[in-house]
Amino acid sequence: MKPAIELQTDKGPAAICSNYGDNGRFIIVCEHAGKQFPEAMACLGLGSEQVESHIAWDLGAKGVADRLAQKLEADLIAQRYSRLIYDCNRPPESWQAIREKSDNIVIPGNQNLSQDEKNWRIDNIYLPFKQKISDIVANRLAKGQQPIFITIHSFTPVYPGEKRDFHFGILHDSDSRMADILLSSKLPDAGLKVKRNEPYGPDDGVMHSLRQYAISNGLPNVMFEIRNDLIKTEEQQEHWAQMLSEMVIAASENLKTTSMN
Repeated sequence: MKPAIELQTDKGPAAICSNYGDNGRFIIVCEHAGKQFPEAMACLGLGSEQVESHIAWDLGAKGVADRLAQKLEADLIAQRYSRLIYDCNRPPESWQAIREKSDNIVIPGNQNLSQDEKNWRIDNIYLPFKQKISDIVANRLAKGQQPIFITIHSFTPVYPGEKRDFHFGILHDSDSRMADILLSSKLPDAGLKVKRNEPYGPDDGVMHSLRQYAISNGLPNVMFEIRNDLIKTEEQQEHWAQMLSEMVIAASENLKTTSMN
């Protein structure tokens, strides 16, 4: 399954970078944005329905992330390729980085990979993505800025076989500054049900990006998980981006005030 071509000349580099302003207040990352597969990997042997499903990418997350980045005048780094090729929110040593099975679906093209085949994915997907984020963070820090680091994800309403009866999650690892403020604030939409560290938390291995790029550099950070049936359309994505932008801006001002006290 090792491709004989370079991604640069296939469907493009792993990291899709957009800069919507240089105010230095926010960096947004969307690790599961894309659903592309390198041509030589032939969708890992999966059918069209499977490669469009939540096992391959976070439905709607890129649309929200892109609109949110525009509203916040932020840098956005999004992953072009399916997380089934390599999950960029996992380190290379994690078994979750290249899954052999997802939501009880066997991934044919991920079975019995050699270390060389795994290394190709690490070298061509994970490391370039990691380098882009690291470079942007380093650039901000070099300018004396302390940006807030935000990751955007979506989750399926039913998993595994159980209904998730809330609308979105606000997630954090050891640094809960932003999450605490957001969770204690009044929501723009009173009908929304939000949970802390749901549907996943630190014990589920989902905090890699927050730890790798934000916590290690002392940057305030938060992860948003939005139920994917709420962000299917462009109108829904715009609605959520507007709501999250209002929440994040208010929280950042609160954080600034708290830091000065």
